[in-house]
Amino acid sequence: VQLQAFGGGLVQAGGSLTLSCAASGRTFSRNAMGWFRQTPGKEREFVGIISWTGGYTSYTNSVKGRFTISRDNAKNTVYLQMNSLKPEDTAVYYCASGPPLINIATMRLTSAYDYWGQGTLVTVSS
Repeated sequence: VQLQAFGGGLVQAGGSLTLSCAASGRTFSRNAMGWFRQTPGKEREFVGIISWTGGYTSYTNSVKGRFTISRDNAKNTVYLQMNSLKPEDTAVYYCASGPPLINIATMRLTSAYDYWGQGTLVTVSS
């Protein structure tokens, strides 16, 4: 699976941005997809995950109510809609391909994901 994340950019605090992650290669529609983010000097942080059907999503507490993950399996694309952005959301955002079935105990771990996109930078100015 090859993943390509795009849509990052500079946005003011309170603004919105939508990231996309396009997948090619192995069957995309049968895998859960996750979003992570990373800032310099810190570990990659779990943002959220969506099941392969799109019927289940889970988010880290700091983005609940502001971020929404969705997917279009016909287009092999997963999205991260980010609203009410804060300066602390500034990071490089990565999409990742996970297992067919979500394991709640491990879904926040980078080791649970097989393939990663190259990352896209989101900068939120105050």
